[in-house]
Amino acid sequence: MKIGIISDTHDNLPQIKKAVEIFNQEKVELVLHAGDFVSPFTFLEFKNLNCPLKGVFGNNDGDELYLQEKFEGIGEIYPAPYETIIDHKNIIMLHKEKLIDALTESQKYDVIIYGHTHRTDLHKIGKTLIINPGECGGWLTGKSTIALLDLTNLKAKIIDLASNI
Repeated sequence: MKIGIISDTHDNLPQIKKAVEIFNQEKVELVLHAGDFVSPFTFLEFKNLNCPLKGVFGNNDGDELYLQEKFEGIGEIYPAPYETIIDHKNIIMLHKEKLIDALTESQKYDVIIYGHTHRTDLHKIGKTLIINPGECGGWLTGKSTIALLDLTNLKAKIIDLASNI
């Protein structure tokens, strides 16, 4: 199963549109958003996904109830952390990085997904793959990135939206 991973979109509709196009081209079966959608109007681009979305709230997501309402039919947004099992893989997703070391040390999870730092992170410790797709919005670093994850072999890669136009 191929999963798209995105974070820190921060209302940047043109970059969200590019990310959605790549996710659709890659035929991902699920998109995971690690928080900071920011405004409910981001649904305008996410509604074009050809698969469901699951996300967690970030520290900049103000109107959580309206976000959940606007994303009805697209996917679900949960308080962080969000734990799930997909294709027999234990996955946890959160926004902030504070618990990453403890979660990794536990070796309970196959995949840990987080955002908040606006920096990409892709490494493995023991059986646990840690992924931060960086910021899709590109406001802070000037780089807009997402990630693709193949759950079958637990291989992931970071995609720079500028080089995929």
